[in-house]
This record gives sequence, structure tokens and C-alpha cells, in this order.
Amino acid sequence: MPSAPPKSRLGRGLGGLIAAAVPPKAAASSAGAGGAGPSSGPAASKPALASDSTAPGFQEIPVALIEPSPYQARREFLPEQLTELTESIRAEGLLQPIVVRRHGEKFQLIAGERRWRAFQSLALKSIPARLVEASNASAAAIGLIENLQREGLNPIEEAHGYASLVRDFDLTQDAAAQRVGKGRATVANALRLLSLDAELQGYLAKNLLSVGHAKVLLGVNDTAQRALLARRVIEAGLSVRAAEQLIHSEKPGGSARRRKLPAADAGAVADIEKKLTSHFGARVAVQHTPKLGKIIIEYHGNEDLQRILEKIGLTV
Repeated sequence: MPSAPPKSRLGRGLGGLIAAAVPPKAAASSAGAGGAGPSSGPAASKPALASDSTAPGFQEIPVALIEPSPYQARREFLPEQLTELTESIRAEGLLQPIVVRRHGEKFQLIAGERRWRAFQSLALKSIPARLVEASNASAAAIGLIENLQREGLNPIEEAHGYASLVRDFDLTQDAAAQRVGKGRATVANALRLLSLDAELQGYLAKNLLSVGHAKVLLGVNDTAQRALLARRVIEAGLSVRAAEQLIHSEKPGGSARRRKLPAADAGAVADIEKKLTSHFGARVAVQHTPKLGKIIIEYHGNEDLQRILEKIGLTV
């Protein structure tokens, strides 16, 4: 009597979606006929999923016949993580099969692209897989859930995954949230990140800014000013609370005075402020009148003051 299949580490959300995807009859008969047993190639020396190999829908599939999913949310595969996974599979074998569906004469990945890439690196000919029937929407949702529950997606990749469910499958935010087992507010907040310009999205993707920082920055409507503030937050290593305080303090300096200036002068003052702010990496306010004016440079703490003084060319 075969032992019980290993408990999935991916949680109820993914398990429920896969359970809803019916294993093809062909796959079940192939498994029953022994088609899901260990291959005779290089993979034969690796620990196989013996407990799963007789279950309907499980079989070994040629690595060369598998193609990646067009709905893959992950945009970046870190080489060091792939190397670690490859070495783990080399030593211990594959502990969890990939999930695929038929796509013409080939198979399309639903979940497990990193495992499939690792098998390619090891030049293994076949890989244990669960073959299911799934719609495009289900395939996209399963792949996104697996990535989310493995905590491998950065915030922008996660947001693009939700956006794909909404855009490509005409789902509401509520329906997309239900598909992946998340609250609607979680999906809505993630989608807001995509309204940030590419520079700030890049900071989020590289973990230079947190989602909390991004939520604060989204309160700044001027994209140029928002980018400057983001750079300032990163450079100073500000917490979300400190970033919030910084942004609340960023009322346009001298705005009352500027409104009294001729339009050309007001525009020139604003341009000077932008250039000085960019130069110092700190908020600079220019209060200008024809006879008297002030330049105010904000700083946060002793180290920030020292940095600005060095920019000016002073040492203390």
C-alpha cells in the first residue's frame, strides 16, 4: 500500500485550485501503467517522488517538452537562489513536483519554473510533474499563489500578478482577490503601486523602499517631487514614520510669496528650487522678493547636516 503523499507546503489556496483542476485521464492511465516511475536517465539516481508517482495526474515529463508560463509573475530569477536550488536537487532530488498543463504537443508550466530551470542546469532529461487541466485564469492564479506563498515575489512583481488577473481575464479586484485568497484591500493597495513611475517601482523591486514608504510617497502628486523625496528617503535611510514626517513638512516653501510674483518670476524660482533640491538631495525652499530673499535647506540630524555642509564645501 503506497504511503500517504507528502503534505504540501503551499497552503490551502494553491491546494484548492489544483484540486479543482481535473487531472487528465491520459495522465492517470499513464501513471497506472508505470509511466510515472523514475526515468532511466540521469534523473534515475535522484530521489523520486515514490509516494506520489502512482497518484492520478503524476508522471515524469521530458524537460525539453516544457515551456514557461506566459502568466509568470516573477520577473527576476536571482542566480544565487537558482544555484542553491540546483545544488539542493543535485544532493536530495526534487522534493515537490512541478505543475503543468498540456499545450499542443508540449506542456506549459503552471507552477515550478525555478525547479524546471534547475533541472535544465543539471541536464536531467525528465522531471516529476503533476499534469492538470486548467483554464488560463486558473493557471495564472495557481502560479501567482505559489510565488506569493513561497515569499519569492517583490512588491512590484506581486502587483503585476494581480494586474494580470484583472486585465487578462476581465476579473474585478474582488474576483482576483478571491482567486488568490487575499483581501480586496490587499489587491487594491498592490495595484496602486503600479501608478508609481518606473524609477520608484525599481526602488521597490530592489527593496530599497518598502511598501509602507511607497504608500506615503503616493500621497505626493507631483511626480518629480515624489522622485526627489524617494531618493532622499533612501539616502538617509528614513523609516516609514520619518518619511511621513518629511513629506508632511514638504509644503511648498514661499508659496504665498510666489503667488504675488509675476508668472515668469514664479516659474524661475520654482526651477531654482528644483535644481537646488536635486543638488543637495534635500528639500530647498527659495523665498524671493526683488529686494530680499532667503534660501532654506532642510536637513534631518547631524549626519545629514554634515553631508550638506560637505556639498557646500565646508568642513567642521
